[in-house]
Amino acid sequence: MGGFQQPAREQFKLAARKRALWLRARTIQAVRRFFIERDYLEVETPYLIPTPAPEAHIDAIPAGKVFLHTSPELCMKRLLAAGYPGIFQICRCFRGAERGTRHLPEFTLLEWYGAGMDYRDLMRECEELVLFVSRELGFGEEISCQEAHIALRAPWERLTVGEAFERYASVSVDEAMREDRYDEVMVTEIEPHLGTARPTFLYDYPAELAALARVRKDDPGLAERFELYMARLEIANAFSELTDPLEQRQRFEREREERRRAGKPVYPLPEIFLAALSRMPDCAGIALGVDRLVMIFADETDIGNIVAFTPEEL
Repeated sequence: MGGFQQPAREQFKLAARKRALWLRARTIQAVRRFFIERDYLEVETPYLIPTPAPEAHIDAIPAGKVFLHTSPELCMKRLLAAGYPGIFQICRCFRGAERGTRHLPEFTLLEWYGAGMDYRDLMRECEELVLFVSRELGFGEEISCQEAHIALRAPWERLTVGEAFERYASVSVDEAMREDRYDEVMVTEIEPHLGTARPTFLYDYPAELAALARVRKDDPGLAERFELYMARLEIANAFSELTDPLEQRQRFEREREERRRAGKPVYPLPEIFLAALSRMPDCAGIALGVDRLVMIFADETDIGNIVAFTPEEL
């Protein structure tokens, strides 16, 4: 008798996701239309790569002698360096040790790049994209999520990291960086206030958190980077892209050293990417979590409710 009950519960769980999966499919279809209508080229890059970007806090999943990519960033930038002016990709990405109500080890990412753009141009394009998708889904210019009404009409809130710490945190951003408490303060004191009435662009990160972003020419202590928040949830991460191969190599080496100190695997440097970087035009790029965007439109707090299968169900 018990042998028949488990499959029945399983079938009920899968059937209960029908609305979310329809919403997910329509979201991806709308995203694709948005970029095609703006003459972006849709590309596909390999999931298996010889080395991922050596980021201290992102762990790649080995696949034999290569790795499943954590994002398509390195390959897409090589296409930019080869002269492709505007490209986008919707793909699966893989990261180790990531599972929670907001994280999956296998997830769907939208990534796009535009030559001649900077991070402020991407802010405007984000506004246009999300509003376009919302209208295509039939929600219009306002959505309800987590008992909040979020207005999508531009302009959205633009808040520097420094302003966010002054407004919401118990310490300054400089103090948080010195005490190695930046992530803690961001998660516990700042993120609960972001993107509740309208989406929030949190921008101008400390240069120490630049990742692959260039620093501001008028203020080298700040990086031209933003993250997009909706309903307290980080949706996207964007940069005015660094095009200096020497500076990028130095940053990668610092990330490798941090991984070494933490006892994590140290990845080889992506030499082909670094060689192409000097040919890359001034540009901006962004990675947007499709699963999280669907969570917002579906008014779900658990990422497992908007995918067909979670890892535990396989």
